[in-house]
Amino acid sequence: MKKNYKILGIIVVSMGVVLVAGFLLRHNTFAVLQPRGVIAEKQRTLIITATLLMLLVVVPVLAMTAGIAYKYRATNKKARYTPNWDHNLTAETIWWTIPFVLVAVLGVITWNSSHELDPFKPIASTTKPITIQVVAMQWKWLFIYPDQNIATVNYVQFPKNTPVNFQITSDAAMNSFWIPQLGGQIYAMAGMTTQLHLMANDVGKFRGASANLSGAGFAGMKFIAESSNSSDFKEWVNGVKRSPERLTMANYAQLARASSNVAPKTYAWEDSALYDNLIMKYMGTDNSAMHMAGMTE
Repeated sequence: MKKNYKILGIIVVSMGVVLVAGFLLRHNTFAVLQPRGVIAEKQRTLIITATLLMLLVVVPVLAMTAGIAYKYRATNKKARYTPNWDHNLTAETIWWTIPFVLVAVLGVITWNSSHELDPFKPIASTTKPITIQVVAMQWKWLFIYPDQNIATVNYVQFPKNTPVNFQITSDAAMNSFWIPQLGGQIYAMAGMTTQLHLMANDVGKFRGASANLSGAGFAGMKFIAESSNSSDFKEWVNGVKRSPERLTMANYAQLARASSNVAPKTYAWEDSALYDNLIMKYMGTDNSAMHMAGMTE
């Protein structure tokens, strides 16, 4: 009877492994493992490298745990009692040296990658970068193009193979800006500005979202990031400039009202001080009062 239970357990575990593996292969939806940008590619390599190095310790430990539990089970009368293994020099050398070496290697990799993938570090390229200012709101994303004089909500477009300098702040609770296929997330905080440099390798549409819980409308705080050819990007910019919608201080207040699952919108952008005013709004200085007065006029 016990033997039948063992066989049944092996069959169930094997079927579970096969089903999970099949699901992952059929539904390959892990965006971070499908990079479309130079930063995301380096981050994927880092994730895979660190995981494989850690598995060098994890897999043998799990295997030994199962093996020891099986060998020294209560019903195995043939197992030899060896109480002095805790003082075995060879065994202790192995289980201390290997983890020490792996931690040292991971430390070097982490140090180098932390500097190489610093989100504030510009991407080296012969192509002139573009600047996009990002404002996290309740619960939507506002994108301002200061050099193109346009703005968008829940949609951002940029040319491929062009470094994009995202300047990020928040006009609500702390949030997190993330385009998984292009690079890691960075926080958006009221009264502060952070930076994130990304670049897409090819044309395509990528999912963007908030990576930080920020209230009731968090689930609907999504946006589309599209990489296009330079000519298509210029044509799109010119089309947005002709939009009848104008983003001014006056109508920004209405846009800032809490809402989620907002459809993408485009604006011709007129007020060059909007982004700076949103930062000064939370600074708590005498200057912030003047900026607030300008936003409510």
